[in-house]
Amino acid sequence: MAIVETMIDIPAEHERNVFGQFDSFLKKMERTLKVTMVSRDGLFKVIGPEQAASRAERVLHTLIGLSKRGNVITEQNVDYALSLVFEEKDEKLLEIDGDLLCRTVSGKPVKPKTLGQKEYVDAIRKKMIVFGLGPAGTGKTYLAMAMAIQAFKNNEAGRIILTRPAIEAGEKLGFLPGDLQSKIDPYLRPLYDALYEIMGADSYLHNAEKGLIEVAPLAYMRGRTLDNAYIILDEAQNTTPAQMKMFLTRIGFGSKVIVTGDMSQRDLSGDGPSGLDMAVKVLGKIEDIAFVRLSDKDIVRHPLVQKIVQAYEAYESRSRDREKKRRSGEDRQRDGRRRER
Repeated sequence: MAIVETMIDIPAEHERNVFGQFDSFLKKMERTLKVTMVSRDGLFKVIGPEQAASRAERVLHTLIGLSKRGNVITEQNVDYALSLVFEEKDEKLLEIDGDLLCRTVSGKPVKPKTLGQKEYVDAIRKKMIVFGLGPAGTGKTYLAMAMAIQAFKNNEAGRIILTRPAIEAGEKLGFLPGDLQSKIDPYLRPLYDALYEIMGADSYLHNAEKGLIEVAPLAYMRGRTLDNAYIILDEAQNTTPAQMKMFLTRIGFGSKVIVTGDMSQRDLSGDGPSGLDMAVKVLGKIEDIAFVRLSDKDIVRHPLVQKIVQAYEAYESRSRDREKKRRSGEDRQRDGRRRER
């Protein structure tokens, strides 16, 4: 296999951002792509097999493009650019980066970072009801909140309603102090956190006092008709089928609904079905409802979160395979006993 040398022009002001602290990003690219990268006398060389060197060049150009747009390059950006270059989709990363949803109160841009997140955002724009399904860290709730707040600011929605089931994550917390609002606030804290970061605490409190933004447990939705609103149901895997049906039938004219959930983190007691799982099976063929499935590739938290999710998925897959083999063996034994009789 022929070894080639490729020269790449990397602007000096973007080197630190693209290379990472102590050249950590470069080292990761070298390990993944099996190339050697050398920076000397203001020139940057990529040395390796032709295909690998070409991939390295494309990844570097993608990261330089992100850096020129004002992004701080993270390990997640590097990992995702590397995964896309093997799928010949690396050019799409810059297209995704151009889709600015809004800015937080600190000025940080909020935008999709993966192809899955881009599909999710596009589905929210086009469909009346969108189910965002995927593991922790894929931005399901945060992107939904960003879309809702932007629509509210643009007068595309008259109010925002955020809800989630008030269920403990495997713990019994007992009686909580304070009035009813104080008791339910801990369950809704993740929604408040996103609101404060994107909208700001003062703006949220001002609109909440007017009733234009409402954060409430799912039980409060019964009997209501929700018109001209952006409605987000978070942690939907913890709904019962009856609760999910109740929620989806609250929708009025001019409303948009986003349902988010992760079936691998279900906190419902007993072996009954989840409302989210049943909704996927029952509503899958309705035209104006979209189901977007995010994967571990779409995780944008710390890279360790992606590894944790992948490890659990691999373990659960092995457990299912062992259970299938065990049941298959038991079935064969029963068939053998029947034949002996």
